Amino acid sequence: MPVAKKHVLITGSTSGIGYELAKLFAADGYNILAVARSPKELEQTASELQLAMDITVHSFQKDLFHPKAACELYNDIKARGIRVDVLVNNAGQGLYGEFVDTELSKELDIIQLNIISLVSLTKLFLRDMVKRGAGKILNVSSVAAKSPGPWQSVYHATKAFVQSFTEAIREEVKDKGVVVTALLPGLTDTDFFRKAEMESSKAVRGTSWKASPSDVARDGYNALMEGKDMVISGVRNKLEAGLDAITSDSKLARQTAKAQKPVKKRNRY
Repeated sequence: MPVAKKHVLITGSTSGIGYELAKLFAADGYNILAVARSPKELEQTASELQLAMDITVHSFQKDLFHPKAACELYNDIKARGIRVDVLVNNAGQGLYGEFVDTELSKELDIIQLNIISLVSLTKLFLRDMVKRGAGKILNVSSVAAKSPGPWQSVYHATKAFVQSFTEAIREEVKDKGVVVTALLPGLTDTDFFRKAEMESSKAVRGTSWKASPSDVARDGYNALMEGKDMVISGVRNKLEAGLDAITSDSKLARQTAKAQKPVKKRNRY
């Protein structure tokens, strides 16, 4: 009798780090539960992965900005009789600008996506994993979790939550057969900056260096499979995180504010 393939659920799986993670899991024989808002992108992702790998892709069009979407997704998967062996909470979004000027509705949406949907999916699938005594969860955090973030105050705060939450539940389930890992990327060559409306930030425009999403995904995948608690992707980010750990929050906030301010447009005469 053939061995049943395992299933991995990946939110935000049609682009960037999420898509690269999907390719890694597919290469190792996992069937993919792809979650995204765009039906066109889901269809394209399923076609590409199934053409290249001997796996099945199940597509779920869900908007995790919506408060009910996480529970609906869980119920849809349970209704299909699919067991989720690995959960990857990858979907996330930021918003650039000073807090006094940005739109509250957008920031509440970011909190919904980055925190509430992540916590909901983790709760629902973690319970099943603990009952089975097996499972893995990868939460995509960020090096932003390690410092206050002027000009991205809500985003940094959500990632600080994700990091603390991930470390806490890992400790709770470490003897129950479930691995929980946090992946902390830094500047990565994805569509994140356009969606966050931060193309004018010095941190983005002032550097030509961005990590490859495939490299970041590989770091996260390896850390999860090795049962590590967390991985900061990239040597440069590891060094900066080490310096951040010995720097006061007030100084970090000043440094980040300076780095994140918009680049002034030059007058042309």
